[in-house]
Amino acid sequence: MKKIKISLVILLLAISFSTIAQSTIAHINTTELVAAMPEMNDAKAELEKLAKTYETDIQTMAAELQSKVKQYDSEAAAQTDEENAKRLQEVQGMEQSIRQYQAQAQQELQKKEFDLLKPITEKAQTAINKVAEALGFNYVLDSTQGQGVIVANGKDLMEDVKKELGF
Repeated sequence: MKKIKISLVILLLAISFSTIAQSTIAHINTTELVAAMPEMNDAKAELEKLAKTYETDIQTMAAELQSKVKQYDSEAAAQTDEENAKRLQEVQGMEQSIRQYQAQAQQELQKKEFDLLKPITEKAQTAINKVAEALGFNYVLDSTQGQGVIVANGKDLMEDVKKELGF
């Protein structure tokens, strides 16, 4: 009889804790939220424009390299070994310059992406905090795939945060 009472008390406590937890914990897919924000379209367009500029520059440099290689190949038989060695070094230098430019362009694109996304993610975080506080949630979990949330049956703040952000 005493075991039944203890089991009943434990069951009631577990139910009350799960009810409290459900009412103070919410979730939101932050990746989906940020992707849906109107500012993301402008950021994506700016990044694509910059990437296209770098790509055009690299293609121009590669075309110059190919032209130079073709010219040097056709003239190689008429040149001295010393001249051909100089030309080979020149071509290798051009190849190295292209690789360096590609690496620099990649770094600049990553920095630009970070600079563009930082204010967007900060705005999203501020809105999430405001909505969570307004609705009385103590914890908000990120339900983005791979973030550790296995089951997300609690309150989803997506619509409330979108309303807060004005879209």
